[in-house]
Amino acid sequence: MRACAIIPAYEASRTIGPVVREASRHIERVIVVDDGSTDGTGDLARDAGADVVGHGRNLGKGEALTSGLSRARALGFDVAVSLDSDGQHDPAEIPKVLVGSPDPRAIVIGVRDLVAAGAPRANVFSNTISNFFLSLFIGEDLPDTQCGFRRYPVLPTLALGMRGWRYEWEAEVLIRAARAGLPIVPMPVHVRYPEERLTFFVPSRDVRRIIRRVILTELGA
Repeated sequence: MRACAIIPAYEASRTIGPVVREASRHIERVIVVDDGSTDGTGDLARDAGADVVGHGRNLGKGEALTSGLSRARALGFDVAVSLDSDGQHDPAEIPKVLVGSPDPRAIVIGVRDLVAAGAPRANVFSNTISNFFLSLFIGEDLPDTQCGFRRYPVLPTLALGMRGWRYEWEAEVLIRAARAGLPIVPMPVHVRYPEERLTFFVPSRDVRRIIRRVILTELGA
């Protein structure tokens, strides 16, 4: 299987260069989707060796992942490992995530120990709520539904017909994958939470969006 990495990035100028360079050590190609940044994120990613896809304005993480998967398809890649641009995921674990399942159709989802990593309480709570609802609707235990460190099969994922465009995309894709018969395989990964971490995830707002998207997906919308 040909594999690439996809890094959705928005206003990530402080971290994108090192993340791209480290990821490039472990995979053939790194695709960065610059989601409408105004701080030079795209240029820094390109300077670090990434293949950069640019959005003219901020469309959301889900749209960035879809754009990255579309680029991966155009380049002939079979699977893509997604990771965040802020450095919380260890690119050295890319090979482990890649072999997380022998089934090329499987979605491998990273499972973090948020408490041990010192994650903010709001993040731990929002992840717990999201895990509960998705596990309930899908009918299997999903221990971490918000981790962005994943392996996606490129063509099967693009064929799922995603509707969400922000953080809720990562929840919706699991429901649609389960419906389509794609295996979902959890795998423990490390996570780093630096004291000064750039994030645009707002638990109180985005968990509501996730739950709404989950319910709409279950209703066929």
